[in-house]
Amino acid sequence: MSDTSALVAPRQAAEPRTRSWMLSPYSLPVHMLRIAGSCALPLIMWFSLGRVVRWGLLLLAATISHGSWYQARLIATVFLFTLVVMTSLATTVGMLHVIRGALMETQARRAAGEGREGIFGALNRTALLFAGIYMTWGFVLQDVRDFMDIDLFRQPDVIFTDAFSGQDSKVMEGLTNLDLTISLVGMVLAYVLKTVFGRKHEASEGRFSGIVATFGELAFVFYGINVVATAVDTRSGWVGSRTALVALKEWVTDAEANVPGFAAFWGFMGDAWPYVVEALILPLAWLTVGVLVYGAYVDDTETTIRGTRLETVAARMEQTHTLTRRVAARLTAGWTERWIPLINAFRLTVRGGAPLFGLFALCYVGLQVGSDYLGRAGRYLLAGDRPYFWFVTDVPVEFVTDLVTTTLTMCLIAATFDLAATRSRLGR
Repeated sequence: MSDTSALVAPRQAAEPRTRSWMLSPYSLPVHMLRIAGSCALPLIMWFSLGRVVRWGLLLLAATISHGSWYQARLIATVFLFTLVVMTSLATTVGMLHVIRGALMETQARRAAGEGREGIFGALNRTALLFAGIYMTWGFVLQDVRDFMDIDLFRQPDVIFTDAFSGQDSKVMEGLTNLDLTISLVGMVLAYVLKTVFGRKHEASEGRFSGIVATFGELAFVFYGINVVATAVDTRSGWVGSRTALVALKEWVTDAEANVPGFAAFWGFMGDAWPYVVEALILPLAWLTVGVLVYGAYVDDTETTIRGTRLETVAARMEQTHTLTRRVAARLTAGWTERWIPLINAFRLTVRGGAPLFGLFALCYVGLQVGSDYLGRAGRYLLAGDRPYFWFVTDVPVEFVTDLVTTTLTMCLIAATFDLAATRSRLGR
């Protein structure tokens, strides 16, 4: 027994010295580059495949959005655009999934007989929350812009020739010209789809229930855009004349006039809020997606509330009447499934330490700024004297820029999760 202890003790003593610098929050950039170097090939393959499928779907959607049977074509256009967002989801999950083998946390889980989940399980679990983040924080706007650009550059002269002849070319309008009645029918069908499969997903039934529910939720939103567009066109003054909005505007005006410093504070908040979103909220949102891909435990309510006052409340709820528990479960069902992963991801990041999240947010912003400079450098180096030569060079420059930025961003998310989860596990 003493001989065994003598052999194990030096190994245990050497392990902290070996891992001390690797577990430091300040090793995050090195950890990110290590993951990128070891997983470069599968990351490039996943990104390239996802980008080709995405651009193919956008081109197909823009092509079929013109011609006879116009409304039927627009139904297919919205359907294809929904697939575009689903392709972005699959690409993100795929890129995060292929590098999980390079993470210290994944290796520790596999050594303990855990963490052997396929990509479809991660995709099914991540789909609904990814759709919420994608829509809430405006990532879908880039897809809309790309659709409009492709539709315009397919026939760049049509929009002008039709305008001179007094006709509506319907260029760049394939996502908003759907008839109101058809849009309402599409919304109802999409709502039924997302409700049925959403309940199956909540009950952990069906291997692809979360993916189908996500498709229904996205389709519900995109068909609803046409309803909103029609309502805005027909009742353009309705929103601005509502009592609540009028009262809010009056309150802000009075506060700016009567409260000292309120105008400066309100203006500062208006100027600073976009930077807060870009620098703090968006990195946390993407980190939440990474946590969902890598850890099934983020869906565990007990893990989330452990060590908080909610744990005491939950214990008391178990002692209440059966009817009370059923009513509470009904009221909190949707909140639990949608927000528990976000809260748990935030708690995991906090356990990793404030320096880790601060450095993660700093690196995330640095990658976005570096992406802009990389794109400018590429356009400058490939610039030529021929007119409109940028038509030829713009696409490869954009592809390479997005490839580098997206790959490093996925590696940054993975490295942050790895450090936070490993530090949390060793701390326990």
